[in-house]
Amino acid sequence: MKFFLDSAKTDEIEYALDMWNIDGVTTNPRHVLVSGKPFLKVIAEIGEIFAGTDKPVSVEVNPHLDDWNEMVKEGKKLAAMSPNFVIKLPATEPGFKAVYELAADGIKSNLTLAFSPAQALQAMRMGASYVSPFIGWKEANGEEITHFIDEVAAIRNNFGFETEIIVAAARNARQIINSAVSGADIVTAGMPVFKDAFDHPYTGVGLGKFQSFWDETPYE
Repeated sequence: MKFFLDSAKTDEIEYALDMWNIDGVTTNPRHVLVSGKPFLKVIAEIGEIFAGTDKPVSVEVNPHLDDWNEMVKEGKKLAAMSPNFVIKLPATEPGFKAVYELAADGIKSNLTLAFSPAQALQAMRMGASYVSPFIGWKEANGEEITHFIDEVAAIRNNFGFETEIIVAAARNARQIINSAVSGADIVTAGMPVFKDAFDHPYTGVGLGKFQSFWDETPYE
């Protein structure tokens, strides 16, 4: 399984690359806002961080666009900025059409805001490089999420689609592990989620005991 960092903060991205060998990045308008930088400036900076690698960076078209032609036009503009850029498009009828048109031109896309297996299936049919089923928001609203990812993965595997599944909006280590067990390719989450997932209180307890034993034992 691959881990993508859900962020547009360049310091977080550089840390995740250095310490965790993160496999890619996903951004959205909220992340860009939090970065405190203009959209084109911050995605250009992120593109530079990943220059010379094959690690993807998802960048989103203007979410106000509701015409597939305009989505494609902006998608091509963004894709031209960096070979690492993957164009994020919403799970709407124009979004699906834009995915298809971009794929015809060899431009990778990430169909985002997918909340049902049917939306994920259509993304795969239309040639999306990635599809992002959202789980954090669903679970927060009382919806079941484990079978959701099971079904998306089964559909992809049953029909041999090449689309990679990015489980989005993961909120904790259990969701990361469930996604891996379900057969998703990627989990994307924020830095605090990964930090918590890589830690466990018993590790600290055990390390403290080993340090005590070490200190009481002659080294030579």
